[in-house]
Amino acid sequence: MEIVSSNKSYGGTQGVYSHASSATGTEMTFAVYVPDHDDRAKLPVLWYLSGLTCTHANVMEKGEYRRAASALGLIIVAPDTSPRGEGVADDDAYDMGQGAGFYVDATEEPWAQHFRMRSYIEQELPELIAKEFPVDMDRQGIFGHSMGGHGALTIALRNPDRFKSVSAFSPIVAPLHCPWGEKALGGYLGSDQARWRQYDACALIEDGARVDEILVDQGTSDNFLEEQLKPHLLTEACEKAAIPLTLNMRKGYDHSYYFISTFMADHLRWHAERLGS
Repeated sequence: MEIVSSNKSYGGTQGVYSHASSATGTEMTFAVYVPDHDDRAKLPVLWYLSGLTCTHANVMEKGEYRRAASALGLIIVAPDTSPRGEGVADDDAYDMGQGAGFYVDATEEPWAQHFRMRSYIEQELPELIAKEFPVDMDRQGIFGHSMGGHGALTIALRNPDRFKSVSAFSPIVAPLHCPWGEKALGGYLGSDQARWRQYDACALIEDGARVDEILVDQGTSDNFLEEQLKPHLLTEACEKAAIPLTLNMRKGYDHSYYFISTFMADHLRWHAERLGS
């Protein structure tokens, strides 16, 4: 692991790091904020997964999480959204390829060689974080935005024993039933939609996956609300499965980091209560 940058903020340290990933076969970059703490302390860790076109830098620069994370004693980890670099497959559209990994392990060419973001987020990066940072891996939460909200929900549903809390901003809740998901899952995984279900929050719930509860914030003026995000489908799935869902429809808010930063501290406090921070 190499240090790309390190800055003091609210008493803690905002770092950016890079390493050679065995999962993706590329150099991967990620951000970690570590609050000021006792040298012997182990802190709860909250994973933030970003959306389409983003890198680790979007939430780090626009998310406004450090003041709350410092006060609550939460480590924040923000990975990249896809592998990048020379020789990595890409697409001219913003919703496929570099910047659009969808947190899946691709099986179709030309994506299969490098696009293994599920393995990277679920296995490789947590091992590195546990080794290099003062984290209590028994107290993990996960959240994200849009494509990253999809990632957070599906990863938590597949790993309920690992994550004690899960929330999302404007998540893609049912990629089997929206243009973004149909394109990405079809491209990365092939035409057999049975293979897509492990990457669809609503389908996972229908198939028996459970978490204790879910928090979602969604802007009513989000231009992707009706066609791509469809939070009512998550409401229906959670009601049938008796999963407590808090869905806050935020009047007048859009899909941007103006929205995310407004409610970021609310989400951090919610996670901190469940992580015993």
